[in-house]
Amino acid sequence: MAEATINRTGAGGRLRATFIGAIAVVLWATLAVLTTATAPLPPFQLVALTFGIAFLLALSKWSLARLQGGLPVFSHLHQPARIWALGVAGLFGYHFFYFTALGSAPPADASLIAFLWPLLIVLLSALLPGERLRWWHLAGGVAGLAGAAFLVTRGGGMALRAEYALGYLSALACAFTWSIYSVVSRRFGEVPSDVVGGFCGVTALLGLICHLLFERTLWPDAGGWLAVIALGIGPVGAAFFVWDYGVKHGDIKALGAFAYAAPLLSTLLLIVFGRAEVNWTLALACILIVGGAVLASGDLLRRR
Repeated sequence: MAEATINRTGAGGRLRATFIGAIAVVLWATLAVLTTATAPLPPFQLVALTFGIAFLLALSKWSLARLQGGLPVFSHLHQPARIWALGVAGLFGYHFFYFTALGSAPPADASLIAFLWPLLIVLLSALLPGERLRWWHLAGGVAGLAGAAFLVTRGGGMALRAEYALGYLSALACAFTWSIYSVVSRRFGEVPSDVVGGFCGVTALLGLICHLLFERTLWPDAGGWLAVIALGIGPVGAAFFVWDYGVKHGDIKALGAFAYAAPLLSTLLLIVFGRAEVNWTLALACILIVGGAVLASGDLLRRR
């Protein structure tokens, strides 16, 4: 059914959907600079607040559409249990494993392992109906991973140690969780992206439960609250909706490779705000990530 939806969309629609999905990558690039401004909020409290904001925004959108003669407010949430299981496992599962990894292993190592998910999307998408894995898809994904590795490790290497096994496994689970969520979502192309608002609501609730169980409640200053709101609107809000639309109707291999632009753009933003410095690894990472994205997008560009 997902394949039929894509075929009806056509090449022009697929290109448009790919660009819409790429907006998520740009929004996710702001995560680092915004998250640093939310200190001293602990991770799961931040998840509860930001996903709660995303859910409230979705609820407002549905209510406004209802006033204009649209569907009932909660009609978007009437989905089979497997759709809910996929969405909640994707959004909350990713963040749960990611924060567990960061707390159990060196952040650079954990982040790099977690950033296997774009490459995994490129590889796993070959299992989808109508999709084929070519050498340029794989080469583009590997180039993007290499670029991300230069950024995360600052040109150094990884020194895996046995005492961080839990963190490494959690980071790997994080990568597989998001890649499987993204690829399997494509098989449900008929499910409207509005349902992501419901996923955000459940994720916020689970984040609150984890916060109450494992963390001490802390509150940010006025600037921190602005950052929380910005996170809820952009990288934790709109990003998941446009990503859902992109992976369902766009070129999923191109999106997977382009996802490596997130750490690159994030580093550039940190430099702009004076929280990082320019070095040779940035230039090399830029070449690898941009080149890899273009290479993996070969099918889409030729089709266009």
